[in-house]
Amino acid sequence: MPVLGFGGYFRRAKDPTAMKAWYLKHLGIGPAKPEDHVWMAGGGPVVFEPFPQDSTYFAAENQVMVNFRVSEMDALIAELRAAGIDVETRAEWDHPDYGRFARIHDPEGNPIELWQPPA
Repeated sequence: MPVLGFGGYFRRAKDPTAMKAWYLKHLGIGPAKPEDHVWMAGGGPVVFEPFPQDSTYFAAENQVMVNFRVSEMDALIAELRAAGIDVETRAEWDHPDYGRFARIHDPEGNPIELWQPPA
């Protein structure tokens, strides 16, 4: 029986409550009520892609980079920048066959890739 989709993402945090609040505030990720644990995410494509150990696609000190699918990249980038969050974009990351990409880091420096699939 195959796996049906992305079921969760778990990581250690110095301040789990603050980290959960940051993800909810800036990316809309997580349950609306703090006492809940399930976020009802929208369905769609999920990429599973192991990278070579010497890949330069993300920083070598990070073994994991999470990628979140978004629908309104420009609006989200504007909101993040208005909140003082550094957003990195590069023309070479974007491709008509794969979509658009941007990078941010959460308050503890963990890399986050934002992906808007092609229309």
